[in-house]
Amino acid sequence: MEAVLHVSRRRIWPLRKLVTVTCCRNTFQRSTLKPQTLAPWRKSGSKALYQPITCFRRDTNDLSGTLGSPVCNAWINEVGMRDGIHGRTVISFNNGQEWGNPHAFLLGVGDLHLKSPGHPHSLICRPFHTSARRNVLLPPYLWIFIKPAQKLLAIILGRSVRKWWKSLPSNKRQLFKENLKRNKWKLCASVTALGIVFVLFYFTNLDESPITGRSRLLLFRKEHYDFITTCAYESLMEEFKDIMLPKKDPLYQLTQKTVDHLIACNGDLPEVSKVEWVVHVVEKADINAFVLPNGQIFVFTGMLSAVEDAHQLAFILSHELAHVLLDHTAEMASVNHFLDFFLLITLTMIWALCPADSLAIVGQWIQSKLKEYIFDRPFSRTLEAEADRVGLQLAAKACVDVRASSVFWKQMELSETLGFQPRIPEWLSTHPSHENRAEYLDRHIPEALKLREMCNCPALPLPDPRLIFNLRVKELLQSSADGQQHSVKRDLLPIRVDDTVPLVPAIKAI
Repeated sequence: MEAVLHVSRRRIWPLRKLVTVTCCRNTFQRSTLKPQTLAPWRKSGSKALYQPITCFRRDTNDLSGTLGSPVCNAWINEVGMRDGIHGRTVISFNNGQEWGNPHAFLLGVGDLHLKSPGHPHSLICRPFHTSARRNVLLPPYLWIFIKPAQKLLAIILGRSVRKWWKSLPSNKRQLFKENLKRNKWKLCASVTALGIVFVLFYFTNLDESPITGRSRLLLFRKEHYDFITTCAYESLMEEFKDIMLPKKDPLYQLTQKTVDHLIACNGDLPEVSKVEWVVHVVEKADINAFVLPNGQIFVFTGMLSAVEDAHQLAFILSHELAHVLLDHTAEMASVNHFLDFFLLITLTMIWALCPADSLAIVGQWIQSKLKEYIFDRPFSRTLEAEADRVGLQLAAKACVDVRASSVFWKQMELSETLGFQPRIPEWLSTHPSHENRAEYLDRHIPEALKLREMCNCPALPLPDPRLIFNLRVKELLQSSADGQQHSVKRDLLPIRVDDTVPLVPAIKAI
């Protein structure tokens, strides 16, 4: 089915007004979430498997509201690909007939590759691949119990080695040292062989992200987390059962419509269409939103109060959806699982070399903190930045005003400054600072705007909401210098851009 996006030039409504007015239903149908493709077909005499891609046209001029036949259903031959985009043979189909399209060409925007068939109606055609499944020795929930046992075993082994060494007479200690020197090359060869095994294990378990193309260590997958995710979901539902907003609540309906719009506009991604997304709105003042790997979306009313319009809400939700689409939970667990093998070796050495148990405990604590602040938190910030960038692309495909993304984090930064809230240094946090997130998004907004233009989204009006925010901050600083900080602070926050940013048509209001 062709997904036709209705376009409206109506002005933005503040969040509190959004939930009180009426709007038309989103014209993206649920059927578009599953790409309409032809039956699998294998080329005669060739091992080339042609994979389906789905193309959606965003026709901003057609306001009839009708849904027609698909613009195109194409198959891309992946044989002979060079650098990810060259060497592809594009075969298109129309009414069962096959022909080659010599005018087709590929456009690259950041990590997104879009196909345009060479005529005025732009098509959003993006191929994706699914990575080969890997079998793991044990499911993740068993590692939860095995990991403490491994640490305990390493502690017992190291402590036993220390006691054994202390019990040896001096002559046997000297003999043992001489044997080590005599066989030092064998010892080095064994350590090298062990290192090679670790390296081979790492590279043989690398996986390429189907969305960003980034290589990552992936030992576990979403299906391996079914048990853990189910337990987490049941625990959250039990915790929030008395403060869940009903489905008839305007805030819930606004969130649901925003999620539906994002999913419909990104339904060409297999990672999106194969998940059943369910929205839960929790009446809690915390500024928080998260998505479980099984598609359960939790949004706190504190977050709905923090965003100033539907564009900011759409970006926040896109960011959280990106975490699931990129398998960040599985990647973090996989890398931690891999590092645990090295840490078990160092933990054994700590308990073997430290002369007393108290010193060994201190050494173990130092090791855990070094891992946390040198690897865990920086890696978490890296994944957050990747989710920001992919979330920006998801929002751009949904015709969201991506400029509002950096404005949100600038508002959060200003709110902390005016509220005199204590700031945690970024290196101590699992997330980038608000200021750095805004700067990072500003660097990637131009490519998101280019992608938005390729999706035939309506042009964004001027002035830029980022400019409006900067002018308001300048007013605040000037008034602060004049001794009028309190009055301007009341007028400045929340900062609204009601008359400058158009609302996404499919999520105008309830």
